[in-house]
Parts: sequence; C-alpha cells; structure tokens
Amino acid sequence: MQRRGVSMVDISEKEDVERVAVASGKIKLKDSTVELIKRGSIKKGDVLGCAEIAAILAVKRTPDIIPLCHQIRIESVKVDFTMGDADIKATVSVKSVGKTGVEMDALHGLSVALLTIWDMVKSVEKDETGNYPHTKIEEIKVDKKEKHALSE
Repeated sequence: MQRRGVSMVDISEKEDVERVAVASGKIKLKDSTVELIKRGSIKKGDVLGCAEIAAILAVKRTPDIIPLCHQIRIESVKVDFTMGDADIKATVSVKSVGKTGVEMDALHGLSVALLTIWDMVKSVEKDETGNYPHTKIEEIKVDKKEKHALSE
C-alpha cells in the first residue's frame, strides 16, 4: 500500500467566528451499577464528577491526541449526564471563537467522559471471567454544529 502524505488544513485566511458543537453518546451498564452510581457507592468515588473533569481536560488536549486538529481557544465546555435504568447518556458542548470548528473537541471530550465512567465502574461491571458482557459505549455522534458571526 502506498502511503499518502498528510497535512493540516490552512485556515489562515478564515475569519474568526463563534463556534459551538454538541456531541452525545451513552454507556450501557448493569442496572445494579447504575444504582451504585446513584447512591454514590462506587469504590473509586464520584463517577460523574470525575467523568466531567476528564471530559473538560480531554477537550483542552484534543490537538495533542488527534494529529491534524488545530489548537483552538476554548471558551466554554459544558458536560451533562442523564441516567437511565441501565445506561448513562453524556452530552458535551464546546464553544470557541476562532477559524475552525470544535466538533472534534466535543467528540474527544465525550469519548473520554464515557471511558472514564467505564474505568470507574469496571470492578462492578466485570463478570466471573473478568469480561464486560453488559458494558458498551454506543451512539457517539455530533448533535449540533453552529457558527455565528461576531458582533461588532
């Protein structure tokens, strides 16, 4: 297979605009695990608090992980969780003012939030063989991407 070159897109001619992206996804867990999270009884501590901080840190580090993403100025990150009976839905919203979009930053933050939840609960999600037959991350997507001209 012949390798093709890669390059970062030149955004120098683009104007700064306000950009927002919202990404969501969910992690499926055992009912008993969700109950333990609700009660604050997971050994590692505050699952959703830790996942929120992890998401924010991931958003800020996106260009360090995804090679061709531009470093951008992050204006805000909002992380929300909705708990079901056997799943947790996470939503990450990212706002920036700049020349390129923030959807990769929102997706990265979302993915790390869900992985952090998995890490926090893995001891109660494992079966007798050490596997995770009930645990799965799914439905990761960009729900919204917007850009707005800056007010003068």
